[in-house]
Amino acid sequence: MTAFPALPTTVAARRVWTGAAFVPATVHTVGGVIAAVDAFDPRAELVLADETMLLPGLVDSHVHLDEPGRTEWEGFATGTAAAAAGGVTTLLDMPLNSVPVTTTVDALADKRDAARGKLAVDVGYWGGAVPENLGALSELDAAGVVGFKCFLSPSGIDEFGHLALDQLEAALAEIAGLGSILIVHAEDPSHLHADGPLGEVYADFVASRPPQSEREAILAVIDASRRTRGRAHIVHVSDGGALDAVRAAKAEGVPLTVETCPHYLTLRAEDVPAGAAEFKCCPPIRDAANQDLLWEGLLDGTIDAIVSDHSPSTVDLKSSPDFGLSWGGISGLQTGFAAVHTEARRRGVPIERLLPLFTTGPARIGGLAGRGRIAAGEPAHLVVFDPDAVRTVDASALEYRNKMSPWHGQELRGVVEATYVHGGLAYSADGVVERRGREILAGSASLAE
Repeated sequence: MTAFPALPTTVAARRVWTGAAFVPATVHTVGGVIAAVDAFDPRAELVLADETMLLPGLVDSHVHLDEPGRTEWEGFATGTAAAAAGGVTTLLDMPLNSVPVTTTVDALADKRDAARGKLAVDVGYWGGAVPENLGALSELDAAGVVGFKCFLSPSGIDEFGHLALDQLEAALAEIAGLGSILIVHAEDPSHLHADGPLGEVYADFVASRPPQSEREAILAVIDASRRTRGRAHIVHVSDGGALDAVRAAKAEGVPLTVETCPHYLTLRAEDVPAGAAEFKCCPPIRDAANQDLLWEGLLDGTIDAIVSDHSPSTVDLKSSPDFGLSWGGISGLQTGFAAVHTEARRRGVPIERLLPLFTTGPARIGGLAGRGRIAAGEPAHLVVFDPDAVRTVDASALEYRNKMSPWHGQELRGVVEATYVHGGLAYSADGVVERRGREILAGSASLAE
């Protein structure tokens, strides 16, 4: 087993991802920053085994850490540990389900205070766009959020209200003036089943959130973005049939990007056991034919990023076998990359096609230029990855505060052996080694310690 030094100044590997291809190379770091990338040197301080790859730290622009206020659901300490274990070195925290939600400058300050001293990886913050703060988004923008999140249907959290279509257009117009981005949970509430019991059959839950809900909401976002020129991003697309509208909008020049998630790319509705609430999320996991459409969207460039939408809760909120009553959210931050890599290999898709979707794609969405790259001048965020190693997911061994996973018991191919953050060893087989993460404030010249 490789012994990983705490602060290597040179790392050499036969397969280093440069952004376009794997090449033999040596990465030189100084003060936590990549100083140079040059020819492979077998005398480097850390020389990786031939079977491993040196990847840039992954970027996840869609993570719910839930702190402060609902730290029993996850929290900065456990969530960023899970990120490091999964090869994610930069994540963006959602404005809910924390209490308070990040819709004011004071709430952002509370979140920053809660994060202090707990970060195993770098963390930035989304602000929320809700009916109460429209017209005043510039205050949060100036305070350092990377952009704004809104819902077009009820969020499940009373304190984070959803926008009507006229409010969506107002938010996009305001955000266009700020040069920011609005990321949208796109489900049309008129097509959603009312809250209440649905039973233990997963197909009944899927029917309660039909593809039409996503498609109509996405069309509404496209129309509003077209009129306002506000930059829009659709989060967690589950419906492959919605991608034709996305393709047409992009071809037209509408400022639109979209993401999907590991659970939509690797899990299938027909395989979900009765009453298995760990599989419940909104929008839902759909069937195999729909999953094929999502993979087509990845390969043709329609989908811009793969992100976890890590949305944990306490075990008791997932305890009901009734899909209408259990909490909707999947924990996937630690296992997402390995799960997608496993499915990609089954489909004959090379890892080279995946890496931009887990690195520079999410970085662009969050305005984090340079993240997800091994290049001079960028943070020394590096991941040692063995693409052929196999590990069976044991939910009890994951870094999450609440040990749940829809991949529990599955054999996944691809293991993160070590994660370096700002040049220092953050994670290895022994667990989290050192918390070197920093917070990211948009518009800042540098990261805050």
